[in-house]
Amino acid sequence: MAGSTPPPREGSLEAPTRHPLDWRSESFYDRAALEQEMERVFDICHGCRRCVNLCHAFPTLFDLVDESDTMEVDGVDKADYPKVVDHCYLCDLCYLTKCPYVPPHEWNVDFPHLMLRAKAVYFKEGRPRWRDKVLASTDAVGSLAGIPIVVNVANAARENRLGRKLLEKTLGVHPDAILPPYHRDTLHRRAGGHRPDPGRAEPAGPTRGKVVLFATCYGNYNEPEIGEDLIAVFEHNGIPVRLTERERCCGMPKLELGDLEAVDAARAANIPELLRWVEDGWDIVAPVPSCVLMFKQELPLMFPDDPDVQKVKAAIYDPFEYLALRHKHGKLNTDFKQPLGKVAYHVACHQRVQNIGPKTREVLSLVPDTELDVIERCSGHDGTYAVKKEFHATSMKICRPVVRRVEAQDPDHYTSDCPMAGHQIENGLGRARPPEHPLTLLRRAYGL
Repeated sequence: MAGSTPPPREGSLEAPTRHPLDWRSESFYDRAALEQEMERVFDICHGCRRCVNLCHAFPTLFDLVDESDTMEVDGVDKADYPKVVDHCYLCDLCYLTKCPYVPPHEWNVDFPHLMLRAKAVYFKEGRPRWRDKVLASTDAVGSLAGIPIVVNVANAARENRLGRKLLEKTLGVHPDAILPPYHRDTLHRRAGGHRPDPGRAEPAGPTRGKVVLFATCYGNYNEPEIGEDLIAVFEHNGIPVRLTERERCCGMPKLELGDLEAVDAARAANIPELLRWVEDGWDIVAPVPSCVLMFKQELPLMFPDDPDVQKVKAAIYDPFEYLALRHKHGKLNTDFKQPLGKVAYHVACHQRVQNIGPKTREVLSLVPDTELDVIERCSGHDGTYAVKKEFHATSMKICRPVVRRVEAQDPDHYTSDCPMAGHQIENGLGRARPPEHPLTLLRRAYGL
């Protein structure tokens, strides 16, 4: 009929787009407005239910609906909304891989950023526990653990039964969760003085051929070997690598906590340092997908009008994204010395949502006599979710399909770009053997 309003579309075929995060406006923190939007989006999710197998946020929501008097969202007590929020660790997979109603669809559903808004409101209200704030302070905890006596005590507590009981009582850390070791001999201590000749850099496509490494808290304090492997692999490919001279946590743990002011403080510390390198002709890489995603997506959405944030966004790469680009333009060394055999490869969520394609698979597949089984399921770890006493069992349940795939493959190696996801899989395998990072495998294939 002429002049009538067309019915809403069932789904969208357009590529997802994302709105900037209006986190500085007063309305962003309006509790009533937040709950109204949560009710609207929860009602859409209840009618769809495609995301039920992604994480525990959706089963929690659907159980609340199904157990309510009306069996609809209007029957759910809004005091129970935080139960849904607590199980969202902002992996973004629902937004990118499942939801048919993301922008530009008129229903404008962005479930992860709605959960982020809720976390920010709850943080303003003082809801997060002291434990949550401590676990999210990764650079502060890492610096403290780097003190000689402290690092010995911290590492002993990781494996000591009495120490784990103490961590459970004081921080609510589950006794069965794998906790990473801390190193006094950090990556910055090991490689901070490394000074390769930048004059030998060779541009290839969009890459400029010399790289500054943002170590990340995890790569610096917990597994500095990954950064050493990255340096060895990149320089074997003629790519000079330097470490940043100053860096703080990227801000992802604080983002997941809802502490957006702390994210802003991290931006103010990191962006000028990274921008200095970019303007001097260097590209940026980081060994942890979550940290790359922070600079590629979350900070640009929080600070859309900051040109420095946008310049860093354009210059930062996932390590295998960088190597794949070099290969595309004929600048990757493919003289591999050792096959890798069967490799079970878990794709990290925060790498998938960068929209770069399966670059780790592409590069590792270049190694002769190497067979990759690619697993595109969430490990359920997140940065702190899997170590918390109240969420650990759920996180292991989410990881179970990944563990079954690894067990069925019986591979020579299993790996994930996210080192924490790798250890989550290790836990599911009964800690029979540790994971190996893809950069470690590539270094081995080169015979370095």
